[in-house]
Amino acid sequence: MADRVGVIGAGYVGLTSAACLTHLGHEVVCVDNDQSKVDALSRGEVPIAEPGLAELVHDGLNRGRLRFGTDLEELSEVATVLLCLPTPKGDDGDADVRVLEEVVATLPGVLASGCVVVTKSTVPVGTGARLPELLGTPDLPVVSNPEFLREGHAVEDFLNPDRIVLGSQDRHAAERVAALYTRTNAPVWFTDPASAELAKYASNAFLALKVSYVNVLAELCEHYGADIRDVGRLMGLDSRIGPAFLSPGPGWGGSCLPKDTAALLRTAENAGVDFGILRDAMKANARQQAAVVRKIRCAITGVPDGSLAGTRIGLLGLAFKAGTGDLRDSPALAIARELARSGAVLTAYDPGVDAVDSEAVQVVDDPYLVAKDAAALVVLTEWPEFRDLDWDRLAAVTRQAVVIDARNLLDPAAVTEAGFEHTGLGTGPGRRAR
Repeated sequence: MADRVGVIGAGYVGLTSAACLTHLGHEVVCVDNDQSKVDALSRGEVPIAEPGLAELVHDGLNRGRLRFGTDLEELSEVATVLLCLPTPKGDDGDADVRVLEEVVATLPGVLASGCVVVTKSTVPVGTGARLPELLGTPDLPVVSNPEFLREGHAVEDFLNPDRIVLGSQDRHAAERVAALYTRTNAPVWFTDPASAELAKYASNAFLALKVSYVNVLAELCEHYGADIRDVGRLMGLDSRIGPAFLSPGPGWGGSCLPKDTAALLRTAENAGVDFGILRDAMKANARQQAAVVRKIRCAITGVPDGSLAGTRIGLLGLAFKAGTGDLRDSPALAIARELARSGAVLTAYDPGVDAVDSEAVQVVDDPYLVAKDAAALVVLTEWPEFRDLDWDRLAAVTRQAVVIDARNLLDPAAVTEAGFEHTGLGTGPGRRAR
């Protein structure tokens, strides 16, 4: 059944939610305090590079089901309002919910009685229990509905979710929110607010644990001559483990995992719970970036502490993952900055990134330009198109045909045949990718 829905916040989660709910048949008004963003979106200009998102926004606008505005008063007739507001990592490691709280405090004078207030933002455990007090009225029921959207797959994940999680003390309100997702045919799980909030943090932190685990395992593979690609594949065949997040890399990053692991650790500390395994995973992640830098030094100079002063290095990838241009907490960008601090001269190409806020990295629009006179190429983001580059052409313009594959993306035998000396993570020399 169609419903009138309000979305507060036109960022990544808010815009995706608004566009997808429109696609599911609802009438949606999305409110954001950035006038220029609202004007652009109203013209159908979508600033987020997310497959399928622009098309859904255009369709919603054309059908008259989706509109954008800056005034919260435009939410006065909605039956449900989704809070999709930023909750960045605070100085203490916990999520900073000040923006969300400020907006919530204004809602009682705007929303109609009975409107369900839904938290999509990732919030500290206990927020759902506090929101009724902040709202100051029993006429606005509260439901926690955490999002589980992957960048680069957000539309797909919203329209075909693994599960819908709804946490509330008001079952009727939760069922009203569940009705928004009826056309997705996804399983719906009703629980209490704290469990819903903790489930979001626990899911992301577990993925971070898994990546840190496989990165340490890759180091062990190098010591014993094993191949992490085979080890990870064999682990993934176990249904209790699964194949996802078992590929080594330069570390985990992005807008969610670093923030959510820090917040969960802070939550545990506040409760007097020693979550040492999570703390160790965070330390392992920090060490992984340093380990990749050492591997780059060794591949170029022959020793792990060799000087990179004046050395020209080409970087393939800057975003934290393929399929997005997101640089937030990107391990690739962190490694680039460390190489720059070591005196290296950096040229980078990323199909999703036009520029970076750093004078130390020159971003170019052609992957072949990164190889010109370079002492090494470093693959830092797993864009599939990097596999299909003309590696003979790249080798011809490098000063030193060396490639450090920090994503194990390339076929070592193929790039070696092109003349490159290949270094991967957790693999032996000359092994063909399988």
